[in-house]
Amino acid sequence: MALYEIETTAHIMIAWGQSQAEAESAIREHYPDEDIVRITKRPRDVWVISKRLLGIEGATEPCHAARDCLSKARGDKVHAIRLYMQDTGVDLQQAQRAIETNMSLGW
Repeated sequence: MALYEIETTAHIMIAWGQSQAEAESAIREHYPDEDIVRITKRPRDVWVISKRLLGIEGATEPCHAARDCLSKARGDKVHAIRLYMQDTGVDLQQAQRAIETNMSLGW
């Protein structure tokens, strides 16, 4: 199976599929209201996110407050950022970094 990176109007997702059509079908099944913007077959069977690119340095322990906000927001990043700002009192940039970091750690 190949690994496909699929960008929709609201998400960037990773899906396995025998073909691009199969991966696209899986996304349409789970996210029927979103338009697919781009589908790219990944060159390897591993999805890699650069910690340096995300600004993550040092320890990478998950933040339980950020994960709780992601859970409450049902994975909606923007809503999770707002919740995190409310819960912790940090600014937008700090909240965005915390939420995105925890998403990249496999929330």
